[in-house]
Amino acid sequence: MNNQLSTTSSRANTITSRHNFMTNLFNIFGLRQHNDLAELDPKIEVSENKNNIMVTAELPGIEQNDIDLEISANGYLTISGEKRHEDAAASSDGYFSEIAYGSFSRTVPLPWDLEYSKASADYTNGVLCITIPKTKAEQATRQKINVADKKAKRKTATKTKKA
Repeated sequence: MNNQLSTTSSRANTITSRHNFMTNLFNIFGLRQHNDLAELDPKIEVSENKNNIMVTAELPGIEQNDIDLEISANGYLTISGEKRHEDAAASSDGYFSEIAYGSFSRTVPLPWDLEYSKASADYTNGVLCITIPKTKAEQATRQKINVADKKAKRKTATKTKKA
């Protein structure tokens, strides 16, 4: 079994090394990799307050009806969709494009106890904002922890010993 893990790890390292080599090669020559779908993956921000978890995703150039959201029962939020390419007439001089088009999918783990059925989402100016309320039990699990100053304790202990 250990050999299987080692072989799998070795293959993953080889694939990663090849990918990094090709990425560096494309960067050296100033070329963009359009087959790299990571360009389409939305940038994500996850934040929380006392009552809610908020997930914000940047989805520039994507129509609202091309976005799919799904929350699994085990706490994974999946944002997927497609950035569609509108065909443009090419001039006789030719043209190039640095804009990536295609499908994307991004899954974010949500390690909180949430009320998934009450989740809501808004999409404005290419920014998707998802709000998921915390359960009452989750809201009650937060506890403030005081941080002690070890230097103050040492000084007090030293003064006590000298006396």
